[in-house]
Amino acid sequence: MSSLQDQLKSLGFAPSAAAPEAESDKGVTIDTSVPVRIQRQTKGRKGKGVTVVMDLPDQPELLQEYASALRKICGVGGSVKNSTIELQGDQRQPAQQWLEQKGFKVKQAGG
Repeated sequence: MSSLQDQLKSLGFAPSAAAPEAESDKGVTIDTSVPVRIQRQTKGRKGKGVTVVMDLPDQPELLQEYASALRKICGVGGSVKNSTIELQGDQRQPAQQWLEQKGFKVKQAGG
């Protein structure tokens, strides 16, 4: 079995010396230097708006953990689809604040 650092490097999470890092509850180091995009979408949803959080690290357990926390904070439903987190309604501001507290750089995409 390879070490945790080797596993992270094979997944593309080799942190550089200058890259900021965040640690999840399970002790896995996450590269937070890549900006996370938050977008409100209505296309193909019969006019219902959803907030989509994109460009998070592609780790299924981490995405599930973050989605669960965001659903609780925003008080809405949501799910993980195609390596993105979808939240019902316009939840851009609370999601942005929570992600910034976790150490991510957040950009609001779209209009």
